[in-house]
Amino acid sequence: MEEIWNDVKNSLKEHIPGHSFRMWIEPIKFYQNRDGNMILSCPNFYSKKRVQDYYGSIIESAVVKTLGKTCDISIIASSGKETVQTKNNGNTQLALPTMSVQPHSGRLLRKDFTFDQFVVGDNNDFAYSASLSLASRQGTHQRSLFLLSNTGMGKSHLSQAIGHHILTESPSERVYYTTAEDFSNEMVHAFRHDSIEEFKGKYRSGCDVLLIEDVHYLSGKDRTQIELAMTFDSLFEAEKKIIFSGCYLPSEIPKLNDKLKSCMSCGLISNIEPPNFRTRIRIIQKKSAARNISIPAQVIDYLAAELTEDVRQLESGLVGVHAKSSLLGMPVDLDLAKSVVKNIIRQRKNITINTVKKLVSKYYKVSVKEIISRSRKQGIVRPRQIAIYLSRKYTDSPLETIGKSFNRYHATALHSIAAIEKGIKENISLRKQVKYLSNKLDKGTF
Repeated sequence: MEEIWNDVKNSLKEHIPGHSFRMWIEPIKFYQNRDGNMILSCPNFYSKKRVQDYYGSIIESAVVKTLGKTCDISIIASSGKETVQTKNNGNTQLALPTMSVQPHSGRLLRKDFTFDQFVVGDNNDFAYSASLSLASRQGTHQRSLFLLSNTGMGKSHLSQAIGHHILTESPSERVYYTTAEDFSNEMVHAFRHDSIEEFKGKYRSGCDVLLIEDVHYLSGKDRTQIELAMTFDSLFEAEKKIIFSGCYLPSEIPKLNDKLKSCMSCGLISNIEPPNFRTRIRIIQKKSAARNISIPAQVIDYLAAELTEDVRQLESGLVGVHAKSSLLGMPVDLDLAKSVVKNIIRQRKNITINTVKKLVSKYYKVSVKEIISRSRKQGIVRPRQIAIYLSRKYTDSPLETIGKSFNRYHATALHSIAAIEKGIKENISLRKQVKYLSNKLDKGTF
């Protein structure tokens, strides 16, 4: 039977993309022949689940073709503690532990941001595979990963899933999860309180896995960049793991020194694209099941067709439908879904950079000519920054195009976006202003 499995693997190699075959099929071993049934072994629970969900039917067909008859196939994790059968006995799987995993330092990991809860599609297959490979120590030469995507596509989910997996498999591992902004603030605090050596030791020698998010916010922070590059060198030489995530390629982040660009680019860089229709359906199904929300298939199809921007928008639609149904005692149907979606969906096709300029100039009572001028007056700078921020948020224009439209370099445009994002967190008045303008754009009343 082991020879049969080897023949099956050779057959599968011709029908499965190379990177997918090496990641998921190659590690599968023949485990046992029990009463004519084939039992296969995967390295761990995650790879077993992935193989079962995505390759179970393909494997079964290949075995039938090779044997010339049907055969029950079971897949186990290498520990052999639990079994999942791909035929006859259903599709049982073990749930992940629900315990809250606490990393050794930095922010808490969200308990639902695990590989098990991540929906894989054509848009993120490689990023998922690369993340799982690093987390499970497959591909021992991989020690660095850069997850690239726009906001709301799942890079934070994958980053934290790596931390969850490592802490679950090896609780003694020192996993640090933080953001670039928190790392910078912590370093500044260490300088001010004469504890910089303690800070350096914490990250350079007291850390096994560093997960650092939103690295594009390091733009222009020279001292933080130098420290992070040194931290990377120390971790890399000690064969530790470091996972970056951001919205821009390292080469596209302005005012980033060459040393740190090289560090971020030396490992795998994996992009995550927006999910397609089929993947959006599976995301809604997954999230509704996790929340014990019952949504008719017709409504799921409608939400997946209308909410196309990112995963967060899909989640907003799901939560909105459930909340409105619960609060008003209304059934979850298409009419209710449409009433929720119309308040979420953006009229992107009608929103241009010029639309945003006109809206902002009218609100702040400044001219469009003043907004795109070289003026450094605060009464002009803030509206300009908000207009750049909203242009990035509501149009598909690249950063360079947005910068040119405001007579600015893309580095200045990125600085403006970062300034508004930070201001929204800290300044209630600014938050209300941006929210008001965003609502106008959302509703198309501009």
